[in-house]
Amino acid sequence: MRTEKFAGFVFFCYLCTMNEQVLTILTGREAFLLAFSVITYAVLFWVTIQNSRRKILLLRQRLDKVHAMQEEQEQKSQERIEQNRSKIAELESLLQKLGDENSVLRLELEERKARLDYANTMAIIDREKREQAEATLMGSAIYLKLKRLMNEGRPMSEEDWQQLTELVNQVYTGFTSKLYSLYPMSEQDLRVCLLIKVRVQPKDIATLTAHSKESVASTRSRLYHKVFGRKGSTRDWDEFIIKM
Repeated sequence: MRTEKFAGFVFFCYLCTMNEQVLTILTGREAFLLAFSVITYAVLFWVTIQNSRRKILLLRQRLDKVHAMQEEQEQKSQERIEQNRSKIAELESLLQKLGDENSVLRLELEERKARLDYANTMAIIDREKREQAEATLMGSAIYLKLKRLMNEGRPMSEEDWQQLTELVNQVYTGFTSKLYSLYPMSEQDLRVCLLIKVRVQPKDIATLTAHSKESVASTRSRLYHKVFGRKGSTRDWDEFIIKM
């Protein structure tokens, strides 16, 4: 009897020892899984942060380019020309009142006036060149073909797209390069922008690109959101492209 009890006690101790070993194994496995999970989440968090920073940096770079383009456009606008003329008139009035007194101030005012005169002259020349180029574009063979295709309800061919792209880049220097610098556009994105640039209406863009009107509208609003980092209407994108 004592032997059986002793044997039972030994067996019980053995089971306890085995349970401790199993517990130790399970605890180690759980610790490993916990550590692995923590490291995985930390890596994912770091990657997410880096991607967010990269997106923010890219957006800032795009917006800087957009603002530079808009500033260039504004400098050549009729409104800016009129503002410069008003400033030139004010400077001329100051120069008359100043007379021969304070030669240093007079030189500064004359320099400012000369810069405004030069800016206006260049803006007017650029606008006249652009108007002549646009007139040439509207009378070109490819533009006349676009009008015929619109009337017939037929899409453009690959050769048509190539001719249109070359002509638009001639009239609006570096147009496609500027677009690609803002966003990596697809073929359809670029084609929609080319047609907007030559004043084709949305319903006709759908015909010429063989896409639905809804698809064309979605492309325009999506591009505005990608470039500007905020929601905008299709009209907002059209106005931006036309002014480029």
